[in-house]
Amino acid sequence: MTLDNNPLENKVRPFALGRKNWLFANTPAGAHALATWFSLVETAKANGWKPDRYLNHLLTGLQNNAPADSILPTIPPAD
Repeated sequence: MTLDNNPLENKVRPFALGRKNWLFANTPAGAHALATWFSLVETAKANGWKPDRYLNHLLTGLQNNAPADSILPTIPPAD
C-alpha cells in the first residue's frame, strides 16, 4: 500500500489559490471574518451538506434571533 496525500492536497488547494484574493482582507477584522466564512463553508462540505443551503439556514436563523442550538444542525438543513 502506498501513502497518498492527494485527498488532503485537494482540500487545501482552494486556500492556496485564493491567497492573492485574501490580500483584500487588509485588516485583522477582515481576515477573521474571511476565516470564519471559509470555516462555515468547509464545515458544510465536510458534513456532506450543500454550503449554500447551510449558510442560508444559519443566516436566516441569526436574522430571526433563533437560539444557537436550533441553527447549528446535526443533520443537513431542510430545503
